[in-house]
Formats: sequence, C-alpha cells, structure tokens
Amino acid sequence: MNIKDKELITARRAETWRATLRQEIKAKERSQMERVKMSELDPEIRSRNNEEVNQGLTIEQAMLEAQRCIDCPDPTCMDGCPVGINIPTFIKNIERGEFLEAARVLKETSALPAVCGRVCPQEKQCESRCIHVRTKKESVAIGHLERFAADYERESGQMSIPEIPEKNGIKIAVVGSGPAGLSFAGEMAKMGYEITVFEALHEIGGVLKYGIPEFRLPNEIVDVEINVLKQMGVQFIIDCIVGKTISYDDLHEEGFRGIFVASGAGLPNFMDIPGENLINVLSANEYLTRVNLMGAATDGETVVYKGKNVAIIGGGNTAMDAVRTARRLGADRAMIVYRRSEEEMPARIEEIKHAKEEGVELLTLQNPIEYIGDENGKVRQMRLQKMQLGEPDDSGRRSPVPIEGAIETVDVDEVIVSVGVSPNPLIPREFHGLEISRRGTIVVNQESMQSSLDDVFAGGDIVRGGATVILAMGDGRKAAHAMHEKFMNK
Repeated sequence: MNIKDKELITARRAETWRATLRQEIKAKERSQMERVKMSELDPEIRSRNNEEVNQGLTIEQAMLEAQRCIDCPDPTCMDGCPVGINIPTFIKNIERGEFLEAARVLKETSALPAVCGRVCPQEKQCESRCIHVRTKKESVAIGHLERFAADYERESGQMSIPEIPEKNGIKIAVVGSGPAGLSFAGEMAKMGYEITVFEALHEIGGVLKYGIPEFRLPNEIVDVEINVLKQMGVQFIIDCIVGKTISYDDLHEEGFRGIFVASGAGLPNFMDIPGENLINVLSANEYLTRVNLMGAATDGETVVYKGKNVAIIGGGNTAMDAVRTARRLGADRAMIVYRRSEEEMPARIEEIKHAKEEGVELLTLQNPIEYIGDENGKVRQMRLQKMQLGEPDDSGRRSPVPIEGAIETVDVDEVIVSVGVSPNPLIPREFHGLEISRRGTIVVNQESMQSSLDDVFAGGDIVRGGATVILAMGDGRKAAHAMHEKFMNK
C-alpha cells in the first residue's frame, strides 16, 4: 500500500469519527459552552521563584474545551496559523481521547508544539479567527489544547518521531538554533536532507533559551523538542559563529549546497538619552541572557546586579519578561515605563495581567529623558516626561506627545532598556552579495524566503527585525519547502 492510499484511508476514518462527534453534541450546544480556565500558580508564591506560572489543563478540562470546537466546514482558525497546523483535526482527537494522535497531527507541521502552546500569541492569530469570536463569545482555547497534547505525549514517554525518508545526500547548513532555524531544520529533515545547525552560543535554542524566562517557558520543554530533531537526524554544532569561526566559503568547501540564515536580532536598541552609559543601565537582551542562559540568578560565575528599584523601559513581551524577572530577583519596586497607554502595550494581555498580579507597577504615558548617576557612576534616578496621546501614527496607534513642563524624578538603582532590537550584523557583513535593507535586515523574496544569493535563504528576526516565535517558525517552514522545490527543479 502506497502513502497516498494510507492517507486516503486515514482521511475516511477521520471523517467517520468526526461525523459521530457532530451527532453526539450539536453545534448550538457546543457554542454555548464556556471556555475553561487554566490554573495558575499563586502570585505571592510564583513572584519569589522560577516555577512555570501556567499549570496546563487536566485531561477532563482538555476534553471539555475540545467539545467547544464546532468543526467548521471552513476552519478560519487555520488561516491565522503561520505553520498551518490542522487545528480542527488535532482538537477533535483530544475530544475523543486520542491524545497521542493529537500530538502527531501537531507535529505534521510544527517542530515545536509544546513551545508554541506556551508562548505564541494565539489571541492575535488562530484564536482571533475562531468562529466563536464572530458571535461575541470566547474563542476555543487552541493554545491551551496545543500545550496539553504536546505535554501529554512527553509525559507519557511515547514521543512520536516523524517518518524520515532515506537521505538524499544533500547537505544543508542552518545558521542559528532559534525558532526559525529549528523549524527549517525539522521540515528539511522530513524531506531527506542532511541538516547541520550552527549555534554561536553554548546552548541550543536561541531566543527560546536566552530570551524567555523559565517561568514562562521551562528549558526542559525546549530540550525535549530539540531532542526530537536530533532523533530525526539533525546535527547541532555549538560555540560556532558562522561568519567568524567558519565562513561562507568554508561551508561550501565542506559540501553544503544550501544555507538558511536564522541568526536573529540580538543587537539591542537604546534611546540615546543622557545617562545611558551609567553603571546598571543595560539592555533587556543582556539582562535576560545573563539570567536565563548564564545562571546569573543562581550565583553562578556570571553576575547580574539585583536592583531594589528597577525600571524597565518598554511595553512589549520582552519588557514583561525582564520586569517579572526583576521581581523574582528581589526587586522591592519593579516598574514598567511606557510612553503610551496600557491598552496600547504590544505585550500579550496575559503577560500584562501576570505582571500586575506579581506586584509590577505600570508607569504609562511616561517617557525617560535622562538618567542621573551618583559619585560612583551608578544610576540612582530617572527623569520622566509625562505624555499624552495625540494623532495616530503610521501604524494606526495614537502618537504620544510630551506635556510641556510635566517632568518628575523617580529613584532607581537599575534600568533595563527594552525598546526593540536590530538584526545581528555579522552575516549581512560577511556574506558578500546579500541585499540588505536600510534597517540591516536581509532582503528576501517573501514567497520563497530566498535572498539575493542563490543558495542562501533567510527567515525570522534577521528578516523581520523582531517578531514572534510562531512567525519565525512560519518563515522556516516556508523556506524549507521553497528550497526543496528549488533542488527538485534542478
């Protein structure tokens, strides 16, 4: 029996049990069910440790939530998923108790389902397209269910490994082991390519390891997903900087016929205001890397200052990660300073909620204009300019405008700047012939992710300049299929 015959039989079986599920509970009854609530650690407890805040769904909760999916004939939720997960199928498998099969469906298109179930902004993507939203109801908890299926599989000890064909002998190099690189590697491995991932740091995972704290994404979860890729034949080389340790020409000499650049955006932006060079004023990138990847919070060899009055400048997810980390490191006062209103913060609603529950202060409509140091050159105060919302900017958000004369001074002993990042400049500088945008990103064909160099494809933050995990993964998957098509045509 060939693969197409097997797929046809599987599809017929799936339609049979889905029809049975539709008869057992009608669509109207499903749409009237309330969304389940995931349990969370108590804020008083979690703000003093690094345990994961969200506790996941129980089997009973997951099966009940799966019943809320009405199995639309035209599943618009899938339109909002950058990696094209077959959302209705994996959810219906949960409803009928086939949890391992649900996990297998996730892995057909996603290399990191347990990661995505935790950190992806589903409320802006798949869940925002759920048919329940059109009728003013809460969407199906797609993200919670994705996490449940992936966690159930891991805890069962029955991890499925995608079927890998015989190797085709074509070697492909991946630069960076973040979400874009891992997604690309997984897709290419499933198509028979020999994949080697080069990582500049000593840990595999990129931003998943150094950028996201364990209370949101435990390293154990990332390691399990990476181990699946290893079992699929993906090779990893750490402490190797492509463009420095090994060059573009070196990769060719070693027989690599294609390169996927996923080197990220690790260059932090600053505001260029007085006092930014004071001691204990640092970027969120450096702060989180020291704590998450280098063990600074556990009295390792790497040290990070543990401020008592800590200000984080910015309102995105990285800013929330940094301020919540500061609380866990003992800050008595941890503040978010953001020049717009809370409603306009780009961070996930859940992250803002968790931060406020943990005692974080939101100093909104305020913008730092100067940091003041003591006689030893350490920051001790910040001057904040009060703002008001004016006319909308190009993105549609109302632009903040200074209120003349409204300036206050706040005591701080540590400032963490989280106002965006720029692409890693090494690859653009060392890969001669790459077309680079004025922002320093690699210019690619948006359909194929192919660069101006025939054998170089790119995705993630090195192309986008800063985006979500799932968008980076979508880039990796798109690039993999485009590169595969290129080789097949040759």
